[in-house]
Amino acid sequence: MGMFFGVDIGGTEIKFGAFSEAGDLLEKWSAPTDISDMGRKIIPDVARHIRQYTVGKGVREDGVAGIGMGIPGPVDKAGYVRTCVNLRWNGFNPVEELKKEFPDVKIAAGNDANTAALGEYYRGAGKNYDSMMLITLGTGVGGGIIMNGKVLLGAHGLAGEIGHVSAAVPEKEQCSCGNTGCIDQFASATGIVRIMKRLLKERKQDSILRKQEKISAKDVCEAACQGDALAVRCIDICMGALGNGLAYFSHAFDPEVYVIGGGVSGAGEIIISAVKKAYREKMFLIQDGADICLSKLGNDAGMVGACMLVMNGG
Repeated sequence: MGMFFGVDIGGTEIKFGAFSEAGDLLEKWSAPTDISDMGRKIIPDVARHIRQYTVGKGVREDGVAGIGMGIPGPVDKAGYVRTCVNLRWNGFNPVEELKKEFPDVKIAAGNDANTAALGEYYRGAGKNYDSMMLITLGTGVGGGIIMNGKVLLGAHGLAGEIGHVSAAVPEKEQCSCGNTGCIDQFASATGIVRIMKRLLKERKQDSILRKQEKISAKDVCEAACQGDALAVRCIDICMGALGNGLAYFSHAFDPEVYVIGGGVSGAGEIIISAVKKAYREKMFLIQDGADICLSKLGNDAGMVGACMLVMNGG
């Protein structure tokens, strides 16, 4: 055995983690993502950073046991990425490319939501459960399903993509996917702002956000925490849509716990309580359903999970 690396590749930043053979995080760092030249510099940059770290620590290349990568797009079992807009990849296999740099090292790649789910499953809020689903609330809504320690990919790598499940809420505006009424249109940071602006336009109710020129999801959540009635209504609508979606997933996959992560989850209990309320209202076959809680690893989940992917065969 030897040292492992978890690499979470984002459109603007790459997060690196060095791990012991027991899976303990030794050190972490980050670097900007260079997406020029159709993203062809990304994998060489990953290799360079790992080599710089190992050389600096006096670790020989044969002391590297595995490198796992989280990718912001669908990844098949062989590591092939058909398309990844954020990295400008089309028909690209990052596993094969990194193998050219480290031919004797075990390398794996997975969708970043799935690797984040693995991180929470092994080292975070899901570690006491056999099955879980991670929901990431950021610019969009993503998800990853873990059943008995394995990521559920589905036939096309789409399993867990809760963002484009119908929220069962009337909606005329079109989602980026082309459908209408997707959870992504409500529970994402973008969705929260969209619904808040709609409420401010349609209702005359007082709100501390009414005179604010620019509104962020964080602003809405903070206003709701302060008791702003219109902001509270916005959160109820947006997280109610997510709660509906989780009930659908419970009827399909029945996980033991839903772990809520991503930037929006930083609002804490006001988010969780709204999700739980809508979820319970949609669960008829059993009394309570799954537990719902906040992520414990935060932004480190993807990096940790990428390591777990290669270490445990996720």
